[in-house]
Amino acid sequence: MSCLQTISDYGLRSLGYGERLLPRTDITLCEQFTLIGSGMIWNIYYGVLALLAGFIMATALAVGKNAHSLWFRKPAEWFIFVFRGSPLFIQFFIAYLLFLELKVAGVGLGFLTNATIGALVVLFLNTAAYSGEIFYGALRTIPRGDLEAADAYGLSGFSRFRRVIWPSMLRLAWPAYTNEAIFMFHATTLVFFSGFPAMRQKGDALYYANYFADKTFNPFVPYPILAGYFIILILIVISLYGLINKRLNRHLPQEQRRKIRLRPQIIR
Repeated sequence: MSCLQTISDYGLRSLGYGERLLPRTDITLCEQFTLIGSGMIWNIYYGVLALLAGFIMATALAVGKNAHSLWFRKPAEWFIFVFRGSPLFIQFFIAYLLFLELKVAGVGLGFLTNATIGALVVLFLNTAAYSGEIFYGALRTIPRGDLEAADAYGLSGFSRFRRVIWPSMLRLAWPAYTNEAIFMFHATTLVFFSGFPAMRQKGDALYYANYFADKTFNPFVPYPILAGYFIILILIVISLYGLINKRLNRHLPQEQRRKIRLRPQIIR
């Protein structure tokens, strides 16, 4: 079988298209590259949707934590504390058990026990908590001159937030938020270990890398391939977030523009 035929057969297998049976003998390098790359579709799915939904919720959490009212501040503080204070891996297991109990109780949320939705919910809530703390810190450091300028122009309420506070918050938080986005894509590999089942062997990249490691008894081929795919993905993320960072800081002199500096997280 040629490599082009292998790509045709297995390129979209993680989505349920193409060959149903995985290769079992005489596994080629092309098959490993193709299937692990196919599984990356799910890692990108988890990461992109979790970040998009988490970004919206993180903004609300930051505003809530910065609010004067206890009714808004305390729920935001506790939400951030709980999800930042507990390991993501444990959150996966607790969420799966909770969703399973709801399914047994006949609540009608059985779809949450599948990794496609359930794991995405956990990733979304986790990144919302971390991003919310990042945005809150940025809110607290907005230059007073920006707020005074907004008052001078007669801006108040939502208009003041949308035109002055929110852009300034994003500009200050973006370098740290970029590191959170990188971690979130790395964290998608935990879905494989989380207890959420993959339907009909439609797993993520780690699912296929682990499969090949078991079948070939050689983990030194599939796992470096997986790492290579993630390095490429993270380079794309850094490039996209870098462009947004330039856009947010376009009005500042060159020497005052905040640059993105990667700070790898050893432990979460």
